[in-house]
Amino acid sequence: MKIGGVEVNGPAEEVLVLPRMNGDLVFRAKAITDNREFERLCPEPKAKPVLKAGGWTKNTDDPTYKQQLADYSEARWNYTVIKSLEPSEIEWERVQLDKPSSWKEWEKELLDAGLSTIEVNRITVLVMQANALDERKLEAARESFLRGLREAAGESSGPSTEPQNTQSGQPASDSE
Repeated sequence: MKIGGVEVNGPAEEVLVLPRMNGDLVFRAKAITDNREFERLCPEPKAKPVLKAGGWTKNTDDPTYKQQLADYSEARWNYTVIKSLEPSEIEWERVQLDKPSSWKEWEKELLDAGLSTIEVNRITVLVMQANALDERKLEAARESFLRGLREAAGESSGPSTEPQNTQSGQPASDSE
């Protein structure tokens, strides 16, 4: 597929390199384009129906439902981190993609491996950058697009100099 002549060749990917004396650690985060696996592993909670004046309605004020929704949101974030970091080829010891209860271990596992809190925060930002369009990316894309338009206008097919004579054969003049 092409959009405006540009081939779409997959999701956004971001890279973070953390320096180490014995070899730099390279983290790659790729945007998630399909949430079906998450939805299969972790279905969205449903509010229980209650009978109120006027008929049945969903009880979205139920504290149990609210906790389930908070847990669901946390699971979605943890899945996003783990799935986005797949190109990094991390060999997790406790995290298993097919076991949602293990997803919350990703941060602790990175810290236990010797990464600092700041480095884990940078990895978190990397995942967010891969999965979102921030203003920096949008501005860079706009500038690139506009630069291309300016360059194309500079390569106009029209004459680059003024004519020396008019159609009548008379010299062109600036007077009058």
